[in-house]
Amino acid sequence: MRRACALLLGLVSCLGHASADTLPPIRPVPHVDLPRFMGKWYLIAAIPTVFERDAWNAVETYALQKDGRIHVTFRFNKGAADGPVKAIHSTAYVHPGSGGAVWGVQVFWPIRAQYIVAWLKPDYSQMIVARDARDYTWVFARTPTVPAAAWATLQAQVAALGYDTSRLRRIPQ
Repeated sequence: MRRACALLLGLVSCLGHASADTLPPIRPVPHVDLPRFMGKWYLIAAIPTVFERDAWNAVETYALQKDGRIHVTFRFNKGAADGPVKAIHSTAYVHPGSGGAVWGVQVFWPIRAQYIVAWLKPDYSQMIVARDARDYTWVFARTPTVPAAAWATLQAQVAALGYDTSRLRRIPQ
């Protein structure tokens, strides 16, 4: 099962790259203060992967390890607010010279998915993670919901990154 998921993710990633060839690479934010960035982030919306399509109450938590890697835990209820709790654990590797804004996230060996902090509110209360392929994106906040004006700003930022915002799925919290 894990091998099949890894192959599927690899195939989807390759297909996504083909459709994004005409768009420039995503520009990461200049710097991420990793200790400040760590902790709990609520998934507000996403162009989801197969794992997130039916997620409710989704939270991603980052923990910086002594060796510089980041332990990532993605926890959610599957299918409904009271659905079974699922958790996916992965390891992130910060790319040297990226100011902490570009990571490789390994859910299944040997695949490391691209993770770019493409937009980060100065107070570290909201952020957008993107990929050059424009196949997936994730909108996070430190709170389970955001006001309507903040949501409009986040959508505009996702669009400015070259994504089709009609594909965004609001994640029920």
